[in-house]
Amino acid sequence: MSSKQLAQGSEEPPEGNQRRHPIEPPFTNLVGQPLVARFLTAACAGKTPSHAYLFLGPLGAGKTEAAHALASALLCPQGGCGSCDECIRVAHRTHPDYHIIEPLGAAGYLAEQAADLIHDVSLAPIRASRKIYLITRADLLKGAAANALLKTIEEPYENVSFILLARTRDAVLPTLLSRCQALPFRQIPESEATCSLMERTGVDEAMARRAFAAAGGSRLRAEEFIMSRERRQTRIALIEMLERLPLSDDLDVLEAVKSLFVRFKQPLDAVKVEQQLQRDASKDFLSKGSMTALEQQHKRELTSRERETIGEALDVIRSYLRDILLVRLGKANEIVNDDFYFHIEKFAVTLDEAAITRSLIAVDRAQEQIQYNSKELALEALFFVVRDELTHKGLT
Repeated sequence: MSSKQLAQGSEEPPEGNQRRHPIEPPFTNLVGQPLVARFLTAACAGKTPSHAYLFLGPLGAGKTEAAHALASALLCPQGGCGSCDECIRVAHRTHPDYHIIEPLGAAGYLAEQAADLIHDVSLAPIRASRKIYLITRADLLKGAAANALLKTIEEPYENVSFILLARTRDAVLPTLLSRCQALPFRQIPESEATCSLMERTGVDEAMARRAFAAAGGSRLRAEEFIMSRERRQTRIALIEMLERLPLSDDLDVLEAVKSLFVRFKQPLDAVKVEQQLQRDASKDFLSKGSMTALEQQHKRELTSRERETIGEALDVIRSYLRDILLVRLGKANEIVNDDFYFHIEKFAVTLDEAAITRSLIAVDRAQEQIQYNSKELALEALFFVVRDELTHKGLT
């Protein structure tokens, strides 16, 4: 181990945990949600799934994980064995009959998204006996997009199921809420979530907390973060860039952001290869319309993956700035990026709370901008703001 690793703590999970965690049957790992797991297990076992589910609960409650598990249970011929090709494709988000729909507009879902979805619903499944549509932000379904989807849910196709996610009932249109089977997810205590992640991955508490910070509180994404060497290395590179910002000129900032996007695109290249293999394997038996639908799904998936990757980078930046604020407020025991404590303390001594707060607000602004502006420009603007704030008191 290098001296730098000794100083900062190893970023490697324990031996034996560097491979992807084995895929397990659905609902067995819904941490802290026994009632939800029991309800979904009974619904799938009785072959009586609802045509539309609405998962309600706070960030980190496991709604997305539950959605993936339900999709596996409904698309797998064995009801979610966890090991067949259907389950593996769902787990990897490459199943052609499992559609994950995220908002593409600045204020939510676009009308053309709803139109594409309605058209796709009318097409036959490609591999499985049914099709699953995951709507990740039901709270952003408004106007024409919501009206179009309402009609589809109200008159569902027999082989189609919708899964909608939202944080609260109040955020969802009443007409949409009335057409779905609503399942509440409870807030999982941080200690319980951390212990579960440690058990699943074998990492220590410090690493588990860093993973949760990088994943924005999502246990599923935190586990994927731990298992990904690339993502752990990107976290380190991001924080090192933040530490160098006070000494960076404009060209340095632009080059730093450019190097970040090179990192961001590496995992997407692997997804593109997998998608191309899937299209090549399907072209001989899919109709032209089905191939077009598959290509559109792949494009949406790439957009979603890219947004997730940049969102994770913003979560890392946010957690680092928050640590500076915590040390400034005398709460050093609550920080998560303790492997970079030296510079965190240095910034905390030099900066005032207002400068740190303005930097955090800039991160939130960048989070909004990546939804509809150039993602690279959004990060460049963020880095310039943070640099100016970090040098506000003449830090060098």
